[in-house]
Amino acid sequence: MGFAVMSLTEAAADRVKAIVDNAGGDAKGIRLSIKKGGCAGMEYAIDMVTEPNAKDDLIELGGARVWVAPEAVLYLLGTRMDYEVTTLRAGFTFTNPNQTSACGCGESVELKPADLAALAARGDAVVRTAG
Repeated sequence: MGFAVMSLTEAAADRVKAIVDNAGGDAKGIRLSIKKGGCAGMEYAIDMVTEPNAKDDLIELGGARVWVAPEAVLYLLGTRMDYEVTTLRAGFTFTNPNQTSACGCGESVELKPADLAALAARGDAVVRTAG
């Protein structure tokens, strides 16, 4: 058994499927990674996937496919990816237990690697799906 990298809400899965459907061609899903940037130090990065990387973890819900980059896994363990529409914005949101702070504008975050011992003690272990 391994740890669940992250989960998707129905709203996030629906939005991923819409993005892939609108992209057409060889689009198979999206890839989530973490990159350095912003005033808090890190940003979530989302890219279209046409050819999955065998080292990525695959998260699927209702036909939506999200691949997680291997270098991002420790920062995303236990994260819930959602999609919300408000009066002022629409976009993916991340409820990440590894987030220690965020910038005022909400565009970047500070993340720490997940505490694997704490996850195991809570019983958050589930089967991982490799892509």
